[in-house]
Amino acid sequence: MRPQDEGTGRSRIDIAQAVVAPLPWAVMTTGLVVNEITKPVASVETPQVLLTSLAIFFPLLILRLGLVAWLHPGRRTTLLLLLASIAAWALGSISVNAARVDGQTQFPAPGEWLFLVSYLGMAGYLLRDVDWRQPRPARSWLDIVIVCGGTACLACLLLVTPIRAVSHQEGSSLLLALIYPLADMILALLVLGQSLLQTRSDRRKAWMIGLAFALMACADSGFALQGSASTYDFGNLSYALWGAGFSVLVAAACRPGQTVIRAVPRSAGTPVLVGAGLVALAVLAFRPDDTLAYYMLPPALLTLAAVSARLALALRDANRANDAFALSQTDDLTKLPNRRAVRAWLSEGLAARRPMALMLLDLDGFKEINDSLGHRAGDTVLTLVSLRLQEAVDQRTRVARLGGDEFAIIMGTSDEIELMETAYGVLAELAKPIVVEGIKISPAGSIGVTVAVATDQDGGEVLRRADVAMYQAKNSGLGAALYDAELDEFTRSRLELAEELRRALTEDQIEVWYQPQVDAATMRVCGLEALVRWRHPTQGVISPVAFLPAARRAGLMGRLSEVVVTQVVEDLQTRLKEGIDLNVAINCAPPELLGPTFLPHLFAAMATGDVPAERLVLEVTEDSFLADPQRTREILLELRGHGVQISIDDYGTGFSSLAYLRNLPVQELKIDRTLIGDVATDARSRMIVASTIQLAHALEMRIVAEGVENAADLAALVAMGIDEVQGYHIGRPMPPGQIDRWVIERAAEDRVLVRTTSSDPEHHNEQDPLEQEKEDSR
Repeated sequence: MRPQDEGTGRSRIDIAQAVVAPLPWAVMTTGLVVNEITKPVASVETPQVLLTSLAIFFPLLILRLGLVAWLHPGRRTTLLLLLASIAAWALGSISVNAARVDGQTQFPAPGEWLFLVSYLGMAGYLLRDVDWRQPRPARSWLDIVIVCGGTACLACLLLVTPIRAVSHQEGSSLLLALIYPLADMILALLVLGQSLLQTRSDRRKAWMIGLAFALMACADSGFALQGSASTYDFGNLSYALWGAGFSVLVAAACRPGQTVIRAVPRSAGTPVLVGAGLVALAVLAFRPDDTLAYYMLPPALLTLAAVSARLALALRDANRANDAFALSQTDDLTKLPNRRAVRAWLSEGLAARRPMALMLLDLDGFKEINDSLGHRAGDTVLTLVSLRLQEAVDQRTRVARLGGDEFAIIMGTSDEIELMETAYGVLAELAKPIVVEGIKISPAGSIGVTVAVATDQDGGEVLRRADVAMYQAKNSGLGAALYDAELDEFTRSRLELAEELRRALTEDQIEVWYQPQVDAATMRVCGLEALVRWRHPTQGVISPVAFLPAARRAGLMGRLSEVVVTQVVEDLQTRLKEGIDLNVAINCAPPELLGPTFLPHLFAAMATGDVPAERLVLEVTEDSFLADPQRTREILLELRGHGVQISIDDYGTGFSSLAYLRNLPVQELKIDRTLIGDVATDARSRMIVASTIQLAHALEMRIVAEGVENAADLAALVAMGIDEVQGYHIGRPMPPGQIDRWVIERAAEDRVLVRTTSSDPEHHNEQDPLEQEKEDSR
């Protein structure tokens, strides 16, 4: 066949195979019907009809197998082996029935050896029709022996005993009568074993092959039950069973090949193994006499031996499983239970609704021990800590190591006072000095405590709350802390808030409000600070204190900063068109300032809005310089190169040194409200603020006081020479439209005040009280 004709050739072979497939059934049915009809007719010999049918039936089966073998070269050897076995059977059957034409034929006939060869060929076919490449564990082979042995014992009880009782034969005569049904049973058991070993993945094909041998076993059993006549006197039923068996076997062999799934074989199951053992015991206990021992005892004894071996393996596997389970829940270093065990305890306690609490201990400074003394010293510390923890609690309390330097303590109580007393007792015991590598060390730790509640579904939530409480204890420095939902930044509600904020950024719910800044000398509005607000569809206006932490955790600060910058530039453009010329300050956190997207977005917004760069003031905090001083300096120089002013926000809350400002393009300092709040009454605050003002002026920077809440603080700041002030005493944050009206009204009042003062001769030379106090202080 030429390569270009290969597809056409295969198609034709498929068609031919499909046409041939039903023909054997038709020939067999026709032959049986004709045989049944012609029995009463003396002129027609029944063997001649059957001989003619066999001469057509078996060649059609062989033709079908040959076509499939031609179509599938990879299976050709296997299929040809089955083809040869069916050909041998056909020759034997034709030989026996040809001899019957001349009269009754005695058993065994000369062609009987062909049937034995046929069974050998079918056994070879079954062995080659599967994939034995993957090794199988011993228990799988024992399962096969048990199942097949038990089935053989059952067959002995249901097959051998009835045949012997009917045939009245003994010894070799009985064995010869049973050889064919026993061979069918053995081949059926072979298919069963292959299925249990999972070397035969096509279940439908396995069932078809098993059915084929079951049909042939029925026919062969009928032959054995003929009794002592020892002649080939078959009925139509036997021929129908043999023909159906071979037809089903060939149909199964012609099914398309499937890839064997190499999986670990499953066990036959306890009921199957026990059942096989009971059948074997029944064979040994209830056999009618010793004559059948030759046939029945070997499979029964083999089955019982396999059951015993399988039980021994099962017991060994169970012990290993228990050991493995114990090891899986034990920490290798401290021999304490591990995280898996803690989760199991929590789940068990929650399911039983028992009072329960969890403490989570984290060692402080353990990394320094590892880095300084090495991991061996660190392991020694962890081992000693585990002993200290067990000594610090009673025997009913469970102690475990979660991993690293984290330990868990589970108590069967919900009394918070008792829990905190236990926690501080543990810390006190832990703080006793230990000697490691010749160095005396006093371990310290932080403990988070949480109580299991009825709404907890699993131990994961309890562990999470204890972890949050532990970090609360570490941050507060208290040593131990009880879980506080108000301080939990990772609750479900906060997660939902972050998702709502994500939608808010795309649905224009973010607004920019403005707080006025006034010139301390003239009390006229000189600038605005942009402050973000979230107009929630159901909760109304939300302060940034409520949603900025969620924005940071969710990674939304960059997007939020871009939205604020865009609105600020648009509002500034509108304000300039209305004749309101004021500076606008924008807050920028260090991650956004040092990030790759904020500055490009700011410059693009400025270019699009065509606003003067000097009207924008970027407020950065002191921790920006601590995070990355060199990168921060480069960014500030780039901002100043574009004309944007720079302000150091919250001055006084960081390291508060003016030294780092000498070589930076900073135009403004904003003193934090924590220093402003007591400036009128606290002498120390006044000294700090006054010295800061003098140093800032020496560096030619303007200085702004934020958080001015009352007239007394305002007067004190003005007297000290502050440049600008802002706070609730001046004006609260307002939406864009409201702040614009406020600025316009404020400017109108200032103009009226100026005209009134200049037209009144009595007040012409009178100085403003704040200005007078400012001059007096000088």
